[in-house]
Amino acid sequence: MGSKMNLLLESQRNVHVLYAFDGTQNYVEQLLNYIDEGIHAGDYILVVENERLTRELKRHLDKQYTEKQIEMVHFVNSLHFYWSSGSYHPPAIHEYFTKTVAPYIENNLSFRSWAHVEWESVKEPLFLIEDFEKIADRAVDEYDFPLVCAYEKKKMPQHLTESLMKTHPYILLEDEVIVSPQYKSVSNQA
Repeated sequence: MGSKMNLLLESQRNVHVLYAFDGTQNYVEQLLNYIDEGIHAGDYILVVENERLTRELKRHLDKQYTEKQIEMVHFVNSLHFYWSSGSYHPPAIHEYFTKTVAPYIENNLSFRSWAHVEWESVKEPLFLIEDFEKIADRAVDEYDFPLVCAYEKKKMPQHLTESLMKTHPYILLEDEVIVSPQYKSVSNQA
């Protein structure tokens, strides 16, 4: 029995999902499910994550999977990913992402991605996050891959939540995936 996410991915690949999570334990469980489903679907999995959680996730993976399966999971340090230019700059993030996924695209390998979005260490204008999410939404369509963007619920002010609902066509809840009623397709925006 597959999860709701897996069922969605079986019908389409270009899926951009918002996951507003409550608590680290729920978060880790969802991410491990996503990795597990990816491994079993034969996908490579790109995970943009902080060092602390990467270590914890790797411990789980080491207990559960073969070396060959673990090689399908590629962790990207979230600090390097989001701050590659020295600040939270959406075009630089897009460039870093494009370089990261290039080998998968060039070799025609199926992949999925999960990005833990943390920005509170530097108070960035929230419109930058919306700009980044619009770029991400376009990339999902262009490269035809699933992307889950995970944000910690308690750190999401109302206006950010509204903005994220507009830039993600799907929302992952603890046990299901729903369509965002506020989503506005980037291709429909001038």
